[in-house]
Amino acid sequence: MSNSALARQTRTAARAALVALALVAAGTAGTASASASTPTATTAKAIAPALSRTSTTTGGQAAIMATPAVKASLQAALKKQELAHPDAAGGSVCYQAYVQNIGWQNYVACNGAVAGTVGQSLRMESLAIVTSNLAGVCAQAQVQNIGWMNTVCGGDGTVVTVGTEGESLRMETLRVNFGNSSVCADGQVQNIGWQGTVCGDAVQIGTVGESLRLEAVEIWVD
Repeated sequence: MSNSALARQTRTAARAALVALALVAAGTAGTASASASTPTATTAKAIAPALSRTSTTTGGQAAIMATPAVKASLQAALKKQELAHPDAAGGSVCYQAYVQNIGWQNYVACNGAVAGTVGQSLRMESLAIVTSNLAGVCAQAQVQNIGWMNTVCGGDGTVVTVGTEGESLRMETLRVNFGNSSVCADGQVQNIGWQGTVCGDAVQIGTVGESLRLEAVEIWVD
């Protein structure tokens, strides 16, 4: 199975599960509706940033470092992906979100699965990312009251973390690129919902200058 097909399958299942959880949390459990499927339109445009595959740009406030436990869980999930899908074309990406009122989530999302929350109005505050067979990853976040933080890059197997932890600041925008492959991503944004898939050498999801929280993300290999 190709990376794109695997990612589509993973995203559909993950979104349906999150919608069901949100309905339960709201006390309105029922059948998940079409809101769990890939959107066909968005009111916010995802813009390809000036962030090259080899970018080592720095500027702004430094990002946090993921805890040893988060790093270990990400690397274990990445290894599990490699073992579970040895025939998948290209590499893999795994990521874990730090969320308002939750902290670091107790699961790791990989290859298009959802990290963050849907339907709970909770801000995502930071994101940790790790890759295999992609020549590494670079990421950058725009954060409430801070603006664009440093671009952080790491090779395959190195956990890259953007955003803040314990400061109650919303992540508003995420930029990401891989070292040797195109990347696809989608973002769930306050008042907008899922923006719609954007793919390229480097991609940007979320909003700029609108003070809207990024609530969930999906990232996969194009």
